[in-house]
Amino acid sequence: MTTQITKTYRGINPGMLYDEMRGLAQKQGLIVDEAKQQTYPLPSGSTQSRVTLTFQTQGEKTKDQQICGDAHIIGSPSGETKMLLDLDENILSQEKISALRKDLDFIFGSYEVEW
Repeated sequence: MTTQITKTYRGINPGMLYDEMRGLAQKQGLIVDEAKQQTYPLPSGSTQSRVTLTFQTQGEKTKDQQICGDAHIIGSPSGETKMLLDLDENILSQEKISALRKDLDFIFGSYEVEW
């Protein structure tokens, strides 16, 4: 089963959210296995940013590591940054997932757009 966390922020740079997600994941004993940053031009002349991250558990050997989630971060020219975070509950404990959510809320809560 997967826990999905969706957030929309205003006034946050996608690169900053990416960097902070890496740090928060490391705090919970995860590593970023793969990260891709892309920028797309828009007809208006501005750009849109996209970042994808894949998280793995830390193991003593490569074969002990498991992919346990991913994050997608999209930044728009209007100043909104959206994040979709999927975490595998079969691999990660509810305590780690909850701690990650609490850290996100503490750091970025004042920038979050409530729907």
